[in-house]
Amino acid sequence: MERRAFGSLGYDVSALSLGGGGTGQVWGPTTREEAVATTREAIDLGINLLDVAPSYGDGEAERVVGASFDGRLPDGVLVSTKCRVNAPPAGEVADLLRSSLTASLERLRLERVDLFLVHNMLVADADADRYAGTPLTLFEEAVRPALEGLVAEGLTGAWGITGIGVPDAVIAALESGLPPGAVQCIANLLDSAGAIQRFDGPLRPREVIATAVERGVGVMGIRAVQAGALTDAIDRDLPEGHGDAVDFDRAAPFRDLAREVGESPAALAHRYALSMSGIATVVLGVKNREELRECVEAEARGPLDAELM
Repeated sequence: MERRAFGSLGYDVSALSLGGGGTGQVWGPTTREEAVATTREAIDLGINLLDVAPSYGDGEAERVVGASFDGRLPDGVLVSTKCRVNAPPAGEVADLLRSSLTASLERLRLERVDLFLVHNMLVADADADRYAGTPLTLFEEAVRPALEGLVAEGLTGAWGITGIGVPDAVIAALESGLPPGAVQCIANLLDSAGAIQRFDGPLRPREVIATAVERGVGVMGIRAVQAGALTDAIDRDLPEGHGDAVDFDRAAPFRDLAREVGESPAALAHRYALSMSGIATVVLGVKNREELRECVEAEARGPLDAELM
C-alpha cells in the first residue's frame, strides 16, 4: 500500500487508515471477533494507522485494538484516539483531557498513543452561545497547552483537531504559531459532513485542507463515503430528513456514474478521496473484512484520472 508523508510529524502513513467507527459498530452491527479479525487483517494488508475514539461504541473500538494486540503492536503501527472537550471551565480542561486519555490507554492496553485529537467542533468565541463546541479562546488558552503537556509527558506523540467546526475557527487554529500535528477533514465529493455538521453555512473542507497543507499539518480524510450516502445502500435505520439520508438521495447521479465506469459506489468514493489533493490518509469506516478488502483493492487501482474527478 502507498505510504504518504504525514504533515511535519516525521513519519509516513498508509494511504488508508482503519477507523474505529466500523469496528466500534457506529456504522452497523458486527461482532467483536469480526472486528478483531478485521483489525489484524488491516495491518497484514499494509495499513499502519488505527484511528479510534471513546465515543465509537462507548469504548468498543478502543477495546477491539486492545484485544487485537494485547499491548504488543506490530512494528510501525500507529494509534490515534480522541477526546470530546466542548466548553468546560478552563481550569477543568487539563484534568478532562488527562482522564480521557488515561481511560483510552487502559482500553487500548497501551502506555501511549501516537496522536490525540480534539473530537468536537471549534467555534469562534462569538458563536459559542449558538453552537456546541470549543470556543477558540478556550482552545488557545487551555486546550492547546494541556495537549502540549501530554506530549511532553510522553502520553501522546502529537495532538490534533477535528476540522468539521466553523471553518474560520478551524483555519485560525491551523494558522496559529503552534498548529496541530494533524487535522481530520471531510474528504468526499459532496463536501458534506451530513448529520454531524452542527452549524449554519458552508463547511469549506477544501479550504481547510489547503490551509493544513500550507502549515505542514497532516490531513486525515474522513467520511469518504459520507456515512453510507456514497454507497449502494445505507445499512442502518435513519429518520426521515436525516442529513445522511438527504445526502444519499443527492448522490443518486454518483451511483449511476459508478455503474457506468464499472466500480461499486463505495470503491469509487474511496478512490475519489484518495485522489484529493493534500490528503495524507483516508480513514475507513469498515466493520468487517469484506468491506476492508473492497477498500484495499480500490486503493490498489490507483488515483482517478483528472477527467473522472
